[in-house]
Amino acid sequence: MSGTALLLVLAAAVCHASWNVVAHGVSRIGTPFLWWGAVASALLWLPVVPFTGGLGGSVAGLALGAGVSAVLHVVYMTVLQRGYAAGSLSTVYATARGTGPAVSAVLAVLLLGERLSALAAVGIAVVVAGVVATGLIDRRPAPAPSTTQAPRRRRRLDPGIAWGLLTGLAIASYTIWDAHALRTWELSPVSFMVGVTAVEVVFYTATLGRRRRELLDVVRQHWPRVLAFGVLSPMSYILVLVAIQTTPVALVAPARETSVVMVAVFGALVLREGSVAKRLTASVVVLGGIALLAF
Repeated sequence: MSGTALLLVLAAAVCHASWNVVAHGVSRIGTPFLWWGAVASALLWLPVVPFTGGLGGSVAGLALGAGVSAVLHVVYMTVLQRGYAAGSLSTVYATARGTGPAVSAVLAVLLLGERLSALAAVGIAVVVAGVVATGLIDRRPAPAPSTTQAPRRRRRLDPGIAWGLLTGLAIASYTIWDAHALRTWELSPVSFMVGVTAVEVVFYTATLGRRRRELLDVVRQHWPRVLAFGVLSPMSYILVLVAIQTTPVALVAPARETSVVMVAVFGALVLREGSVAKRLTASVVVLGGIALLAF
């Protein structure tokens, strides 16, 4: 991976971690916040389109690429929000960000024809292991039942892990599709992202139902977070899209997981979710894997 691509991915990771922290704070709002986030994203980035390649090489390709991607992103955002409402920030986020790059790397090789060196493959494995460890390292075993209690039911999977795995599959789906769309139709990353968010507004509008009445209250109470989301969420992915135009998805997808380091530390220091020392140790493993990808 080139130095330029690595810098783009690291910058994307900072933006991505930031908006995930913002989203976690309003996770229980759900669709009304996502609607405002999509509206803000489209309106804030639309004026940038003429200065960043316009509509790209194919208007038809842009429409198809952005339309399919929007569906996949809506699934991703919905599952992620449900996960944040059901589990801890670090567990959901780390599990998702560990599953996503692993599946993305496999699909990039199988579907996009990318090739990986042995060192890169080891780097991907190290990153995924570190990311998963970041989310699981502080989990506590369920307490043993007392002798007077009825037989314990079959142990259920942590909902944070379950939602994280589903989110990871959604991440891999839109990552591979978006790489295919940009490369095939030579699309501009900014216009592509604006198209995606514009279509997302339509989807969220259709699913609001009676919750439309909440929109005004949500923007009044949370407009700073809406604006932060509108800037940071598209920017994080635009930077990734720029990188995958010249760099294999199999390398970019794991490298952007430096965001896990930031969110894990935030979860421990601010939200009091687990041990700072343990999470920093797992984060060092992630950084070591990314170092391998840089060679």
